[in-house]
Amino acid sequence: MTGKEGSASTSLHEQGNVSLQCPKLKEANYTQWAIMMETILKAYSLWETVVSTEGINEKKAHTTKALIFQTLPEDVLMQVAQYEKAKEVWDAIKVRYLGADMVQKARLQTLRSELEVLKMDENETVSCFASKLSGIKAKFKTLGTTIKDKKLVRKLLISIPKKFLPIVANIEQYSEIDKMPFEEAVGRIIAFEERLKSQDKQEDNNQGGLMMARADNQFESLHHGKGRGVQNHGRSQGQGSFKGGRGRGKDMGPRNQDKSKFRCYDCGELGHFARDCTKWKEKEKDTQQEANLALEEEPMLLQVKQVEDLH
Repeated sequence: MTGKEGSASTSLHEQGNVSLQCPKLKEANYTQWAIMMETILKAYSLWETVVSTEGINEKKAHTTKALIFQTLPEDVLMQVAQYEKAKEVWDAIKVRYLGADMVQKARLQTLRSELEVLKMDENETVSCFASKLSGIKAKFKTLGTTIKDKKLVRKLLISIPKKFLPIVANIEQYSEIDKMPFEEAVGRIIAFEERLKSQDKQEDNNQGGLMMARADNQFESLHHGKGRGVQNHGRSQGQGSFKGGRGRGKDMGPRNQDKSKFRCYDCGELGHFARDCTKWKEKEKDTQQEANLALEEEPMLLQVKQVEDLH
């Protein structure tokens, strides 16, 4: 800005004690641009020049136009530069990006339909869904229509998944929904969501501990079963036994546990571990008897052979 407009801008900057940066208008950001420009013009006490054309201070009108002009693309600037009043400039930009009244009404209807069918997904966060509702509210505002908080609150409560039913029931029973700010409703549901996440994490940890304990029990049972099989094999080969050999397995693993679901790796039956199996004794006894019988028959075979050699 230069000259008169530049001095006006400097004066506004000094009065506001803050420098506000105006956003650039683009093809896809008119809603955000309009919200930001309205806020900035209100902060500088210039919004009245956009709302009305009567009794407007000329200096304020030029300052408003200057603030708007510096945010426009070149082609849009050339289109609206012909207008004298700030309100005419603002309305011309609005028509360009939002269309005439008929188009505007059609867009309002589209937004109403979008709001009506909007639902929160199971895996979607409350914050993300609330942002969608706020975005629709902002679009309504740029089209000249305002959605009250009570409508957004009710839409939020009926659109979230069933897992939020406890907090929804609490809000409906103990709060005045028609007077509750939308941000308060969102905050309460987000707090409940965080509690659900904490409980789910704790349950996952507990479930993981149980699975690890079961795996340890199964591994221990398998280990004892294989140890008994090795011992039996050694004894059947006549390699001798050792003191407490049969009790080695008994010193390992828990004693007081439910064995009804465990299968013995020696006999294959349910109800006991391999270390407690009694059938190995019978197998060992049979093996020992066979060994003794072989020892007894060996001298007789030698005698028969000697007799045959004499003949």
